[in-house]
Amino acid sequence: MIKQRAARFFTEAFAPAVLVSVLLVLLGVHAEPGLARGLALGGVAALFESVLPYLYILRGVRTGRLTDHHIGDRRQRLVPLLVGLGSVLAGFVVLLLAHAHRELLAAVVAGGVGLVVAALVNHFWKMSIHAAVAAGSVVILSLVYGPILLVTAPLVAAVGWSRVVLKDHTVLQVLVGTVVGAIVAGAVFALLR
Repeated sequence: MIKQRAARFFTEAFAPAVLVSVLLVLLGVHAEPGLARGLALGGVAALFESVLPYLYILRGVRTGRLTDHHIGDRRQRLVPLLVGLGSVLAGFVVLLLAHAHRELLAAVVAGGVGLVVAALVNHFWKMSIHAAVAAGSVVILSLVYGPILLVTAPLVAAVGWSRVVLKDHTVLQVLVGTVVGAIVAGAVFALLR
């Protein structure tokens, strides 16, 4: 029972929508001149890359089109991932028009590329998006704030553990998500920043 509660905590507290929102606000504050501008543009990035797609998913759950807010049935993942990609593209345009810092734009593009990769992989096989986003977030934070942020790496393991304990993923699905998320986010962000 305690194990299940701990697993549920890590799955919810470090869900993709939460991690992406926190990451983008932190990057906005880091990259943009002035705290207010950083918070505002980080918030805009989080709105389009995380909040709006998550609201779409919640609506799908309420109407019965989706089984749950983590979209456990891989066959239901394509449309929400495509809606998320459309939202990311719209947010990218808004951030371009606002002359957002290149670092914030790079993170948004990394998230968009991650969504494309997740959609492609999940068409054939159920990769852990939780693990992918957690690993990608750790890599991006480490690139921005330095290797000291690698201390957050155990969170990736905790998220992966939670997904397996809750029987939402196998160990292999978590490991593949972790590797894919770290590589895609790290490569795209490093290339574009």
